[in-house]
Formats: sequence, structure tokens, C-alpha cells
Amino acid sequence: MTAWTVRELPDLSGRLAVVTGAAGGIGFATARRLAGTGAEVVFAGRDPARVRAAAGRASREVPGARVRAAELDLADLTSVAAFAAHLSAESRALDLLVNNAGVMNPPERRTTRDGFELTFGVNHLGHFALTGRLLPLLLAARNPRVVTVSALVARSRLAEPDDPLSERGYRGMVAYITSKLANVLFAQEFQRRADAAGAGLTSVAVHPGFSLTGLQRHSSRLARAVGRGGLQRVLGQPADAAALPSLYAATVPGVTPGGFYGPTGRLECRGTPGPVKPPKAAAEPGRARELWEMSERLTGVTYPWPS
Repeated sequence: MTAWTVRELPDLSGRLAVVTGAAGGIGFATARRLAGTGAEVVFAGRDPARVRAAAGRASREVPGARVRAAELDLADLTSVAAFAAHLSAESRALDLLVNNAGVMNPPERRTTRDGFELTFGVNHLGHFALTGRLLPLLLAARNPRVVTVSALVARSRLAEPDDPLSERGYRGMVAYITSKLANVLFAQEFQRRADAAGAGLTSVAVHPGFSLTGLQRHSSRLARAVGRGGLQRVLGQPADAAALPSLYAATVPGVTPGGFYGPTGRLECRGTPGPVKPPKAAAEPGRARELWEMSERLTGVTYPWPS
């Protein structure tokens, strides 16, 4: 496979993109690169100061960048609704949504403002609600695309889709793995429902490979030290490289609707982005349908498909 690089990013002048979790790490790298294509990019994040700083940095580093910061707390459905309402008030089509933000491995079970286990609540339910509320803006675009960032561990057998809110017991990495599987199931079910509604929308899931970013701040000191000293050096990659699958899925013509993309190098930890094998659980449409219906019940958000 010929290596795909950011030099192949197309001109996206006149397009509008939203990237969640854009204050740092892979989210910032993704948003910054999109800004370099000429697109107007909304840097969305829960910490207003950090996300403003990130947008400011991108503006300084990318000549002519059209960027802005917006507060979005995916752990608060009221914040999600407010963000969507503010964007909707502009009456502009939304061409690209990158559901990137995430929480990983809090040391104990925590909850969102709405009472959901934090990891699943942010990584899946917050993005489910956000995408649903932004759907009218997406459908107003010519070729809208939604990229949902999962993780390599979504294939792990440790996922517990029958206890997504960790109500029977909490283990940080299990909660994370379960939420990342949900990201893939969501992306696929979203595509199935878009196709059934005749909506010209592309939904894909990606995993970034292996990269130590701020997402690992809740991991143990030992785990972080091992990663920095060994795994990161052997298998890891910087955030700019880890953003490539998101950028590839967001911009390359002809990506497979409902597909799964990631690095294609050694163990899929790094390398040129391309199609990769989805988790086995994604082969069960009934599981994705159950997740969707549960997500509607929990968030109170139903998708307004065109009639």
C-alpha cells in the first residue's frame, strides 16, 4: 500500500468542520490539519481556556486558518444541547463532524452530570447525543461525513456490552474498551439508518493506533513509564501521526460507508492509514441496534431523519 500522507489532504475551502476534544492530543492535531485545508474548523472542548488556547495556537501556526473555539462538555447533555443550538442558529450546513473526545481509565467509577458512568457517558452517549442534535445541519451539506474515533482495544474480548454503565462492577479499562466498541457499533448503525432513510451521509469509525497522549493521565505511573520508555518507542507514534486515520477517513474520496480505518503497519499500532478489520461484535447488527435504542432512551435524543 502506498503511504498516505497529509500532503494529499484536499482543498476544503468553504466547508465547516467540528472536532471534539480539540484542546490537545489527537483532537488538536486533527483540527489543526483540517484548518490547513481551508475549512473553517470549530475546536470544541469542555475547558474554555484550553480550547481557546488551542484554537489560538492553530491560528498562529496555520497561515490564513479559519478557526474558533466552542465550549462543549460531553459529560453534560445540557451542554451538548446548547452547543448544537448555538451552531444551528448560524443556519450553516455542517460538512464534517469528528467525534474524537474521550475519557480513559478513571481510577474509580465516576458519573456524568446526567448520572451515566463517565467513560461510557462521554465516549459514546455524549457523542450519540451530539451527532443526533447536529444531524439536520449534516444533512444540509452536500456530502456530509461523520468520523467516530474508537481504539484498537475495541477488539478486546474484555468488552462488556451487556453492562455498558458498569453497574455490576467497575474496572477502568473494561469500561474504556466497552465504550470504544460502542463507538464502532454506533458508526455502523448510524450508516445503516442513514441508508434506510435515503440520507446521503457517510459514517465511519477509526482507531488511531498507539500513542501516549493526555488521554492516559488516569493510568498508573508505572503503566505510563513503561509506555514512554518501551512501547511508545517501539510501537508508538506522536499525536500528529495518530491523527492520520481520522484525517484519512474524513477526507479521502471513496471511503467505505460504515467502514473501520486505522494504521496498517505493525500490529496496527502505527503506519499509513487504511481499511482495517472491525471488532467481531460489529458483525452482529442486533447488538448495534440494541445499543442505539438504549442510547435513545438514556439521552432522550432521537434522530430526525428526512421523511
